[in-house]
Amino acid sequence: MTQEVIIIIAEDDAGHARLIEKNLARVGLHNPIQRFENGQEVLDFLFARGPGAHRQPDAAYLLLLDIRMPKVDGAEVLRQIKEDKFLRRMPVIMLTTTDDPREIERCHLLGCNSYIVKPVDYDKFAEAIKQLGMFVSLVRVPGLHDQT
Repeated sequence: MTQEVIIIIAEDDAGHARLIEKNLARVGLHNPIQRFENGQEVLDFLFARGPGAHRQPDAAYLLLLDIRMPKVDGAEVLRQIKEDKFLRRMPVIMLTTTDDPREIERCHLLGCNSYIVKPVDYDKFAEAIKQLGMFVSLVRVPGLHDQT
C-alpha cells in the first residue's frame, strides 16, 4: 500500500514558504504540508522533543530544507537527520538561495538527496517549484517506522 507523503517545509521566509505551497498545489500536489520557521522546530518535530507537534509513527515524510535558518541551520538539521537510524530514510531536498559550491558539496556529503538553488527571479522561482512538485508527485518514500 502506498501512503501519502507529508511534505515538511523548513523555511524562515514566509513569502518563500507561501510560494512553495502555492506552486506545489498548481501542479496538483495536495499532500499535507507541515511548515517550520527554524531548524530547532524541525528537529523537535522529527525527534519528538518538547511540547509541540511530533511526527507520526510510520508516516512518510519528505523534507524541503533551507540552509539559512534561525536557531539551527539547515546543514545541522540535515546532519542530525542523516545520523539517525530511522530518520535517515527520509528524503531531504535542500531548497535554498545558497549557491556556494562548498555548501553544495557539504550538503551532499551530509546525505541530502538533492540540492536546488532557489532562483531570485519570481517567475523562475515559481517554475522551479512547479518542476519540483512534478518530481515529488512521482517519488515513493518509505515510512519512518522504527525498524532496523
